[in-house]
Amino acid sequence: ILNYDIMARFRRRTCIILLLFILFICSIMMALKTLRPDRAGFGDPFGLGLLPELQQRTVLLDNKQNSLNRVQGDTVTRVSNLHSIAVNTMKASMPPVNKLEDELSSPNYNFHIFYYSWFGNPQFDGKYIHWNHPLLPHWDPKIANNYPKGRHNPPDDIGSNFYPELGSYSSKDPSVIEAHMKQMRSASTGVIALSWYPPGMADENGEPTDDLVPVILDYAHKYNLKVTFHIEPYKDRDDRSMYHNVKYIIDKYGGHPAFYRHKTSTGRLLPMFYVYDSYVTIPEIWANLLTVSGSQTIRNTPYDALFIALLVEERHKHDIHRSGFDGMYTYFATNGFSYGSSHHNWASLKAFCDSNNLMFIPSVGPGYIDTSIRPWNNHNTRNRVNGKYYETAFSAALLVRPEIISITSFNEWHEGTQIEKAVPKRNGQVVYLDYKPHKPNVYLELTQKWSEKYRKEQEQWLM
Repeated sequence: ILNYDIMARFRRRTCIILLLFILFICSIMMALKTLRPDRAGFGDPFGLGLLPELQQRTVLLDNKQNSLNRVQGDTVTRVSNLHSIAVNTMKASMPPVNKLEDELSSPNYNFHIFYYSWFGNPQFDGKYIHWNHPLLPHWDPKIANNYPKGRHNPPDDIGSNFYPELGSYSSKDPSVIEAHMKQMRSASTGVIALSWYPPGMADENGEPTDDLVPVILDYAHKYNLKVTFHIEPYKDRDDRSMYHNVKYIIDKYGGHPAFYRHKTSTGRLLPMFYVYDSYVTIPEIWANLLTVSGSQTIRNTPYDALFIALLVEERHKHDIHRSGFDGMYTYFATNGFSYGSSHHNWASLKAFCDSNNLMFIPSVGPGYIDTSIRPWNNHNTRNRVNGKYYETAFSAALLVRPEIISITSFNEWHEGTQIEKAVPKRNGQVVYLDYKPHKPNVYLELTQKWSEKYRKEQEQWLM
């Protein structure tokens, strides 16, 4: 009987110890699982197999030291005195912020989207602007003679291969600005790269739009978006005029809470300027403005900023470095159109930028078609493939682990790069393209999807 009791107590003790050991192991496993961030899956979007160079370079990039600087939260220094509104009738009524935050995806300030405020219609502008874009002739007269001439006749005939859900709108219409901000926020973008000309200037088919900037800033702030400036190639743009224009922008708009500032690796908060067609100005002129020893230097002044140049050809990367720019972007949504817009070149461009302390900002787009204004340019059309082209571009961008991704575009309707909502429409013999079989907001949803993938992937890069 004594031996039986001893054995029974031994078995009970052994069972208790074993049970405690199992509970201890389970606790350790749960703790490790909690600490391990989830991986974002890339999926297998159509066309990625066409980019073998990118897949091969991924192995090398995984072993390369990452120079990304994480941007979190609000990147803007708030100032109490805001500039007055240029057009008071367009000022937005502000609903409860919490309600907006609950309804919309959180903004991703590493996703910058190019935005155009140059459209007009009779109701708000007294005439159509940009929707009536002329048909541009080919530079070779023999080729030009084979294509139609003239200009578009809105509202049913517009200078685009797609038709916007909002119709031939005016960029001054408060309801349009409101809708645009809501769409961009729903896509989980965070920074609007606003096309900008100096006061009194415009592109050859448009009207000045600088007086609309305060209104756009107000609406952007309502949706917790930020605004940076995409400086267009206005007449006589050089080091002197750029200095004055940067000073003008920062003095007039820099105090607005929606004005974008980027956090650098040294902890500074600096404005950012994209400079379109920067390559038309020689590096020596840019160096006057952008290098510390330049005659018109903006460096280490209250107007210092990050200046991002457009890279088209491979040789431009050396010119950009010599000029004193802080980084480069590729803009065009046409894979294969230029060296910069070709996805398979992004890895080498990122490596060049990393080795020269430059930012590389690839530009992704949903497709490209501009035959409504350049009827001879069929060979540069890029089919959207029901969203697969867009996803392929995002996949290629994420492979090079960029600090920022730019999106071409929210509403460049002339070149068919827009992700703004579009609807089916027929005008006589002309049938506009559309997003079917998907809904009008499909490209906003895809952008939101990849914004979330980017966030999750970035967590892995920065560990």
